[in-house]
Amino acid sequence: MAAPALSSRAGSPGNGSGNSPTMAAARLLAHGGVGPELDFRSAARMEDVNRLIQEFSKHDQREYDDQRALEIHTAKDFIFSMLGMVQKLDQKLPVANEYLLLSGGVREGVVDMDLEELSVYARGADYDMDFTLLVPALKLHDRNQPVTLDMRHSALGHSWLSLRLFDEATIGRWRDCCTVVDHVSGAANYFFSPTLVADWFHRAVSLVLLEVQKKPQRGTPRVEKVERNGTVVSVVLGVGSSRMLYDIVPVVSFKGWPAVAQSWLMENHFWDGKITEEEVISGFYLVPSSSHKGRKENEWRLSFARSEVQLKKCISSGLMQAYQACKAIVVKLLSRPKAISPYHLRSIMLWACDRLPSSYLGQEDFSAHFLLGLIDDLQHCLVSKTCPNYFIPQCNMLEHLTDEAAMLHARKLCSLRSDPAEHLRSTIEHAKAANRLTLELQWRGGANNPPSPQSDSGGENQPDDRLAKKLQQLVTENPGKSISVFINPDDVTRPHFRIDDKFF
Repeated sequence: MAAPALSSRAGSPGNGSGNSPTMAAARLLAHGGVGPELDFRSAARMEDVNRLIQEFSKHDQREYDDQRALEIHTAKDFIFSMLGMVQKLDQKLPVANEYLLLSGGVREGVVDMDLEELSVYARGADYDMDFTLLVPALKLHDRNQPVTLDMRHSALGHSWLSLRLFDEATIGRWRDCCTVVDHVSGAANYFFSPTLVADWFHRAVSLVLLEVQKKPQRGTPRVEKVERNGTVVSVVLGVGSSRMLYDIVPVVSFKGWPAVAQSWLMENHFWDGKITEEEVISGFYLVPSSSHKGRKENEWRLSFARSEVQLKKCISSGLMQAYQACKAIVVKLLSRPKAISPYHLRSIMLWACDRLPSSYLGQEDFSAHFLLGLIDDLQHCLVSKTCPNYFIPQCNMLEHLTDEAAMLHARKLCSLRSDPAEHLRSTIEHAKAANRLTLELQWRGGANNPPSPQSDSGGENQPDDRLAKKLQQLVTENPGKSISVFINPDDVTRPHFRIDDKFF
């Protein structure tokens, strides 16, 4: 295969334009000073790249006033109430359930799921804010030892789930969402099917939302879209002037730690001494996503989203800003063909945290270094077709990638690495355009939209101003953090939610 052609932009050998690293260095020496720090590959000034990352963060992370905070709270309560109604349809979901609410949709890589069947939604055009909600269909929380899963039939990092682990009542409720495999003893073995569970969950959610829409109440969110994307149910809600995308994923929830990831705990990690091992290994999930060669009707993927919420607390703000900027660039640049997901980049960042000293990663003005390093690491992963899962290092998440796809994306990253500042500027313009589109849609639709809950007058539905202030404080003090929610479907008026270690 021919080597990729080098760009004629800054940093390419033989470029006589005067913008090459050699010419830039010569100009600095001619003026008798060391001058600003430059990126060797692109000749970009590190301070300029830092400034662009800061600008992107400003446009990407919106601040919420009291009105927007209350709209977010109203949409969240509506989703939880809807799930309570789903539980009452056929009592399949656990009566007292614990959901994990993550900032950012499935498309943002907050969980490790294949993206082939996800519709393309755009912030500004389709929604203003996005969330992922993991909803346990089954819970196995009564074990204080490593959980051994049935991985005999599946790829590494995946598992089948036999309902033999559960009681007869549970098997009876979920029998219609199982595939049956005859055991050598002659007894039937019921395997919990991610595709059948997703079928049931989409039907149940659609039915409940249809009933809710038949009897609309003042202040109730508008259901603008309900769409199944593979094993994910995507719901777009309109509340006042806000549109919120919820990617809702039915999962299996476990307390404890899987045996396949037990050796990972024996290694040294960047979070050692910052958070306890008990916080990191408090639980894991099976999400409905098969491997590329696995049986979709039987195979689940192990997810450590609960642990990642804890690890996120140990990552410096400079590295997180670089990661968010890099993710925005890479998602756009490598969108076709779909081979790399944002979750790959998240794994690369976690490995970098283990590899590099915390004193280096804690430098607040090193965001440019971190961004360029993440690009370099991703390119290395593509060229070698190797990206180990952070929690199960023996699982290569790029094993399925073809040589052609790997080289295509590696070439695109070469272009990015030759001019990161220009790609950052383009990403900033996209963020600005999304924000402008949001404002325009709010202005055009303001006269036609039903009033938000805050505009209700009188009666028992009048919201408490203290609630809006409290929600606004939570949002502003905890940007990008994930929220764990415990709610009793029989009393949906009293949700209890946790941001990291704090309960509210």
